[in-house]
Amino acid sequence: MTEVLKETNFTTLGEKKRGKVRDIYIQPERLILITTDRHSSFDRIIAHIPHKGQVLNQISAFWFEQTKDIVPNHVLAIPDPNVTVGKKCTMVPVEAVVRGYLTGVTDTAIWTRYEKGKRDFGNVVLPDGMKKNQKLPHPVFDPTTKEDAHDRAISLKEMISEGLVTAELLEQIEKTALALFTRGQEIAKAHGLILVDTKYEFGTDENGRLILIDEIHTPDSSRFWQADSYEERVSKGEEPQYFDKEFLRLWFRDNCDPYKDATLPEAPEELVEELSRRYIQMYEQITGKKFLPGETPVLPRIEKNLKEYAI
Repeated sequence: MTEVLKETNFTTLGEKKRGKVRDIYIQPERLILITTDRHSSFDRIIAHIPHKGQVLNQISAFWFEQTKDIVPNHVLAIPDPNVTVGKKCTMVPVEAVVRGYLTGVTDTAIWTRYEKGKRDFGNVVLPDGMKKNQKLPHPVFDPTTKEDAHDRAISLKEMISEGLVTAELLEQIEKTALALFTRGQEIAKAHGLILVDTKYEFGTDENGRLILIDEIHTPDSSRFWQADSYEERVSKGEEPQYFDKEFLRLWFRDNCDPYKDATLPEAPEELVEELSRRYIQMYEQITGKKFLPGETPVLPRIEKNLKEYAI
């Protein structure tokens, strides 16, 4: 089996905060974001997927570079395939969701709400009679709150009245998110992909300037479909061809109670390898570059590459 990066415990990089996938080291002016191979589902870690952390980190690096003319981003350096050094910003408590297609299955998904009769989605009012997976007349800015407990889908007016964000900043976020999404769709299309929907996270710097943070257009934060089969599949009433990691989730659901069991069974090796292959395939298709795994062993490599960031 290929080596996986399960976690880091560096003592020289500052206070560590463990996210679902990232280990974040907090420094006075910057954050050290180390993307591990942890794979999260059912609100817990279910497996470790070889190269997943490197794929996510490097896809984000690609997109940050492709969009820096639209909005400044937090990237200060990428000293290692799994690491981004980011500028420390004040987080804006708004998850800037942008949707290009009428799809999804969760409560907050635009298709779910459309099916229940909702037609007004802020910057677009949809007609009756639209079908699932149909392209929207134009991308829809459909933000949720960003909260520790549970993100909520609330209107732009409510976001302002609750004091989460000022009207001016929210307008700037909307304009920026839609511009990022348009750029993302253009580049994805050139690589045979449809960028269906995504979410962006923003912060502000010490001058109140809007900064793009976290990750951008990765297969974990965005939905992608294969462009060449989209029309045919949708016309037959089939689901578009998408980046599928659901098979691993389903295996756990079928083989244990992932919400209640204290210990989960080990994910089958062939499923883990297949998911790793799919992440690498997405990296190569999105960026148009060949995936080159970082040197192993991973932890000593990261430690060496982060020596200059010790505090």
